[in-house]
Amino acid sequence: MEGASMSTNPRTVDEVFKDFKGRRLGMLKALTADVEEFYRQCDPEKENLCLYGFPEEAWEVNLPAEEVPPELPEPALGINFARDGMQRKDWLSLVAVHSDAWLLAVAFYYGARFDKNERKRLFNMINELPTVFDVVTGKKPVKDKPAVNNSSGTKTKSATKVVSAEKEVAQAKPAKPVPPIQKDEEDAFDDEDEEEHGDTFCGSCGGPYTADEFWIGCDICEKWFHGKCVKITPARAEHIKQYKCPSCSNKRART
Repeated sequence: MEGASMSTNPRTVDEVFKDFKGRRLGMLKALTADVEEFYRQCDPEKENLCLYGFPEEAWEVNLPAEEVPPELPEPALGINFARDGMQRKDWLSLVAVHSDAWLLAVAFYYGARFDKNERKRLFNMINELPTVFDVVTGKKPVKDKPAVNNSSGTKTKSATKVVSAEKEVAQAKPAKPVPPIQKDEEDAFDDEDEEEHGDTFCGSCGGPYTADEFWIGCDICEKWFHGKCVKITPARAEHIKQYKCPSCSNKRART
């Protein structure tokens, strides 16, 4: 994939920061000014798609790189699968969070050879900009103006942004009605089920396990997924002898 593997190979802190800003602005265009086109390209019927940002402030929705290992860290895989299973604003917020994670991964891939002070300077420069999630959710203006550093609370704020995004996505998920059963039986069943899968998260959207939604597990990588995220219904699952998630199916196709 020629476009997604493009690299400027920046070597200094300023060059890496310039690369970061260009990729970030490209992804912001996809999620704001060009959002209708971005939404259209993320067709859930297509294979695993990724959102790429480029140093020249462009963006692209494409399949992941075929090189193993890839030239650069890869962005979140399969963003298109959850598109129709969530409210639009929550889906865009989720893509924004994953975009922020990818931008940092690329920047620190380039910065891995920097010394401690150079890495700290790079992070501080990046931290002065609003995150993609901030802009998409309207928390901060799009203009890249330096933010005022308050003495404390920066780390807590950053952590809260990601957690709040996950909460927003989780709250937006419609709960399916539970058949009326005895109160004691219901509590015992839910407690046992939640305890068993308490650390289970959807491999597609990242949402936590809840007993009132249909889930399906991949027999290859053993990850669990919301049925709606991978477009599998309970009726269809009954006819599947061995389920392979989109990521494992894609890897096999490449091989």
